[in-house]
Amino acid sequence: MVALERDYFRALETPRMATLSPNLVAAAFPLMKLMPARYILDRAAADGALQTGGRIVESTSGTFGMALALLAAARGYRLTLVTASSLIDAKYRARLEGLGATMIITEDPDGNGDQLRRLQRLEGIRREEPDCFWPRQYDNPGNALSYARLAETLVRTMGKIDCLVGCVGSGGSLCGTGAFLRAVFPHLVIIAVDTHRSILFGQPVGRRLLRGLGNSVLPRNLRHDLVDEVHWVGAYPAFGEARRLLREHGIFQGPTSAAAALVGRWAATRQPGARVAVIMADEGYRYADTVFDDAWLASLPGWSWQRHPEPRLLTAIAPASEADWTRFAWSRRSLDKVVSAQPIPRGRSN
Repeated sequence: MVALERDYFRALETPRMATLSPNLVAAAFPLMKLMPARYILDRAAADGALQTGGRIVESTSGTFGMALALLAAARGYRLTLVTASSLIDAKYRARLEGLGATMIITEDPDGNGDQLRRLQRLEGIRREEPDCFWPRQYDNPGNALSYARLAETLVRTMGKIDCLVGCVGSGGSLCGTGAFLRAVFPHLVIIAVDTHRSILFGQPVGRRLLRGLGNSVLPRNLRHDLVDEVHWVGAYPAFGEARRLLREHGIFQGPTSAAAALVGRWAATRQPGARVAVIMADEGYRYADTVFDDAWLASLPGWSWQRHPEPRLLTAIAPASEADWTRFAWSRRSLDKVVSAQPIPRGRSN
């Protein structure tokens, strides 16, 4: 049974290596978050932090929760997931509950994921049951360490790598993979993909339509000093790129993956001599009724199929609309150093 389980999950967490252009390769995962979830649970079981039949509790906005649900069902753990009303739809909730997960949904009228409220609920559960295990995906170093296998896969596939592009939510996949690759390729350029009104790279928190990346709290797994450049991709460019990937490459990935692919395509075109790798975290089935539905897209205010060949270069960090794609030279600096260097907004005179 253990061997069968291991083989099954290896298949789900093993990416398809897809060539998108002569110098652009994508690691397209069915469910990338299985990689850190399995790594973290394996080590928790080995050191006694997670007992047989024990309870796992986690705050999640999506695929990490699905990874935990699959593992908990296969291994006989109890699982409680805390999420926000803006982050989960009825079908996805039914899939998680069908795997045995107990769902706690916090109200989120501001539409920003309300991570602080979710963590407060999680802390309440931990006080009631001190022996439960909290994977702490945002801060657990095992998250980043689990991506050594992805770094190895990219090197075996591509050989030399000059640029790595990936989305940031917990910081684990981009910073973990990037740290391993930069140990081999010190020249490696790392491009982080975020979305507008996410706190991760200095923007004010607000309502976000594009999910699966961004955050309303700062995770410890995000190493700002590894990042050369930040791109903020709005929902509309990501939705359009998801449709393009399916139409032109037969790749059915979610809009978070598409945001990374959009930036990766730009980086590969801008430097045709560089070898660019892009991380695409999950498939598109969750978005069949939204991003891949023409009527749903047409219902969005200001929706346009306009192609976005170039991001707008920012000299100061600022949020933009869901139709915008912007970039900023981060230059491997800490968050404090970048934010302190930002111009102070001037008040309007009456």
